[in-house]
Amino acid sequence: MQSNKKLGSYPGILITASLTVALFLIGFCGWVALSSKELIKYVKQNIEVQVYLDNELSQGRKDSLKTELSQLPELETETKDRKVIQFISADDAAAKFLEETNEDYKDILGDNPFRDSYSIKVKEAHLSGGELALLKKKIEAIDGVYEVDYAKDFVQGITENANKAYLVLSAIVLIFLIATILLINNTIKLALYSQRFIIRTMQLIGATNMFIQKPFVKKGLIQGLIASIVACVLVFAMQQLAMSQLEGLSLIQNQTMMFYVMCIILLLGPMIGVVSTFQSITRYLNVDLDDLY
Repeated sequence: MQSNKKLGSYPGILITASLTVALFLIGFCGWVALSSKELIKYVKQNIEVQVYLDNELSQGRKDSLKTELSQLPELETETKDRKVIQFISADDAAAKFLEETNEDYKDILGDNPFRDSYSIKVKEAHLSGGELALLKKKIEAIDGVYEVDYAKDFVQGITENANKAYLVLSAIVLIFLIATILLINNTIKLALYSQRFIIRTMQLIGATNMFIQKPFVKKGLIQGLIASIVACVLVFAMQQLAMSQLEGLSLIQNQTMMFYVMCIILLLGPMIGVVSTFQSITRYLNVDLDDLY
């Protein structure tokens, strides 16, 4: 009973635990969304457009074609570790086909059916279906180019599924946020029930609303901050555990964006704690005397 004799001394373990779980789920969904985005980005960066050349082109024309292709603004910037344009000879293409299928085309066709080609990497901004279709027409108009091909269905599927995934994850985060606010509001309301007579007594002796609200809001701020810190630790621990168990997961981690997610959680917890506590205590300050019993 001693704990109820001091203004703002209601037990807050349940509130802190509930807010921690909700913030952890929000942070976890944020991490999954970021990992999905980076995975799609990684896959897109490895999508290649095949530029097949006319047969019997001279070496000079092949070199000039490579120069023309390298000047296209849609192509990625070449670095020391990343080749943007790679030449694949007809013989190399045939050897790769034989290695992958174990079927010798010579037994059926006799001659090599493959063509010399250039494999090019396109900027992520131009990897949508419409952009690639325009790029295909643009390259095919170049003299010496026989055909341009790319995984059309694969690119379209990635774009559509990525948009659906982001919408679903956004909806889940929004639902968690709304559920968190409602849950915390109800939990705080129940916690404040034990303080209703102290609040009324303080009002009767002339205490201002701000004076009464101050200890409750302060406690809500502390509870929200503790919940945010614990949630961030749990999200970080989950991320590290997943990276240690899933090979290659570290390749699609964006630590900068994860830092922003942690900052949002650290701000969201105290904000929810303060706002929810303020709303709940305001209701008790305005309640009729008959409703206290």
